[in-house]
Amino acid sequence: MPPTTATRKHNRKRHPHDDAPDTREAFQRVSKMPPGPERDELRQEIVTAWMPMAARLARQFRGRGESLEDLEQVAQLGLVKAVRRYDPDYGTAFESYAVPTILGEVKRHFRDHMWGLHVPRRVQELRNRVRAADHEVNHSLDNRRAGVDELAERANLTPSEVRTGMEALDSYAMLSLDAAMAADSDDGYSLIDTLGDREQGYEMVLAREAVRDGLKELPEREKHILYLRFFRDLTQRRIADELGISQMHVSRLLNRTCSRLRERAEAGSRAAAA
Repeated sequence: MPPTTATRKHNRKRHPHDDAPDTREAFQRVSKMPPGPERDELRQEIVTAWMPMAARLARQFRGRGESLEDLEQVAQLGLVKAVRRYDPDYGTAFESYAVPTILGEVKRHFRDHMWGLHVPRRVQELRNRVRAADHEVNHSLDNRRAGVDELAERANLTPSEVRTGMEALDSYAMLSLDAAMAADSDDGYSLIDTLGDREQGYEMVLAREAVRDGLKELPEREKHILYLRFFRDLTQRRIADELGISQMHVSRLLNRTCSRLRERAEAGSRAAAA
């Protein structure tokens, strides 16, 4: 017997989503089952039944920089959470609980994983409100950009908050280091080509300046030993032969002199910091 008009209206009222299966009995059974494999298996059956709705909700977010496959996986995660947390005794239809849970999971994914830079949640919210207001205003304007005051009025924000949201628009996706910086393919270069390398010479200059005063205070023999060791690159044995002392004595002098210079440089750094 075909369903009557009243029956069809009742079914549509009970399930506002066209792809919503009737899992009320299954949820009731789950709520009465003790933890174990059987309850997990029944929950998985419920998740499978509701997956088409999760996929449909995920498709609402296409074209925002994330693949549809990843969006569907995030939506399915939200669906699993909804199935685990839903309590049929509250009297609320499952889809009324599941839809905001799934949408919240997808939005959280965009907020936490799709920003190129770490941006506080408040700034992310400002960015979204400014972006929405900008789209609304520009649809009603003739080839001109909305100003800060106009956006602030439309988004119910202060001009300062609008400027913060506009700055955050540039933080959503970072420019790749491989991005071309010149249009000419022959003479073009990428962003990474404009970045400087670590310059070892600067560290050497800093080190020399740090020990300059200490070197002036050294006895002439210790200065000469440092010169032979670090500028002429002589071994300790050759230095000992040239000075007519033992290699052990050369080693002690080098260690003592280097320690004195290091202490002198560290004391100067602490004094400068204070």
